[in-house]
Amino acid sequence: MKPIPVGTKGTDTRTVVDNDLASHLDPTLAAVLSTPTMVAMMEHAAIDAIRTYLEPGESSVGMTIDVSHTAATPPGHRVRAEAELTKIEGRRLEFSVRAFDEVEQIGSGTHRRAVIDSAKFNDRIKSKKKN
Repeated sequence: MKPIPVGTKGTDTRTVVDNDLASHLDPTLAAVLSTPTMVAMMEHAAIDAIRTYLEPGESSVGMTIDVSHTAATPPGHRVRAEAELTKIEGRRLEFSVRAFDEVEQIGSGTHRRAVIDSAKFNDRIKSKKKN
């Protein structure tokens, strides 16, 4: 892993479609952006922030995410997730994450990722694979 400056930022954007809605997960839920979709966008923004700093054969995995989803977003709205690297402890990275629709901030929190050696990681999980 190349040195990553604190303050490095990444983004992820999308227009909310049917597959992004809470009602897609369960028809009894509201037809608004689901929390899992917002969380995935925040993770993608963090990945975007560090992508150019990873060496060949490295990747990252999510460790924790602690977010609040504070406003509903209907279909058709453009949503933007942002991640800013706030702390580095060896190969562990912490991000401040936020999400916005076209009107307001819709979520915020923190996300932690670990930079991994992909080959070593894949070797370790082989023992969990079902035959």
